[in-house]
Amino acid sequence: MLNWLNNLDRRWIFLMMFLAVALPILLQVRVPQTTTELSRAVFDEIDKLKQGDKILLSFDYEPGSEAELGPMATSMVHQCCEKKLKIYFMTLWPAGPPLIEESFRKVIQADYPDMVYGQDYVNLGYKSGYEGVIKVIITDLPSLYTTDFRGTSIEQIPMCRGLKNIQSMNLLVSVSAGYPGTKEWILYAVTPYSDKLKIVSGCTGVQAPQLFPYIPNQLPGLLVAIKGAGEYEKLVNDKYSGPSPPPKYLEADRRMGPQLVAHLLMIGLIIAGNILYFLQRRLRRT
Repeated sequence: MLNWLNNLDRRWIFLMMFLAVALPILLQVRVPQTTTELSRAVFDEIDKLKQGDKILLSFDYEPGSEAELGPMATSMVHQCCEKKLKIYFMTLWPAGPPLIEESFRKVIQADYPDMVYGQDYVNLGYKSGYEGVIKVIITDLPSLYTTDFRGTSIEQIPMCRGLKNIQSMNLLVSVSAGYPGTKEWILYAVTPYSDKLKIVSGCTGVQAPQLFPYIPNQLPGLLVAIKGAGEYEKLVNDKYSGPSPPPKYLEADRRMGPQLVAHLLMIGLIIAGNILYFLQRRLRRT
């Protein structure tokens, strides 16, 4: 038995992992969500804003990170629309603008047709410069953003008239996959202007350790990977979506099932491998 396990063809491992991911998707396995303090803080910071308050929502990621960050971005837009906030979208990543436009189609245009582009929400798009963009718009936004993503002059967009900088935003939100992202927003916007600005964030799992040192002073709320997205999604749905949310507002919940089963399989294989190793070493000594 030990020799069979020791010489097990790795293709069986690949098959088990395939089944661990595929079966929960086919069977629609759902994982009960227990919300944590950090996820609730993100929800609360947005939820305590008043109708008409300004929120800057920066999609600092690309399609490769959509699996982790897409569901939380969707839920953030959903909550902002329910609160009737003035939403200023932008991105520090060149692949970000299409993701913003997709959120318009999926959430705003589908569920909130009364919201008017330019009056209730706007896509400022992408400007090159990494953290340099933050350093400029923190004091002089019109000098860099002369038009929106669609090419319309800022002066012709009602919600952008008189907008001098982002210090007037009631909240900053960064959905971040790395550099530049949440850390740069904290360093170059929130920290120098801590008396005026506050930020919450959603990030990938690998980026989270870089952001933990900023909690709770500079960063009161943080959604970490698909688990954080699922917790936040539940909070938003419980308050705004009723007992039967549309599938697009349940994406994080749907993606948690395959991740949980795959992680359990990995843990099981690691334990089995270690047990096999120690058994073989004991046999060699006898």
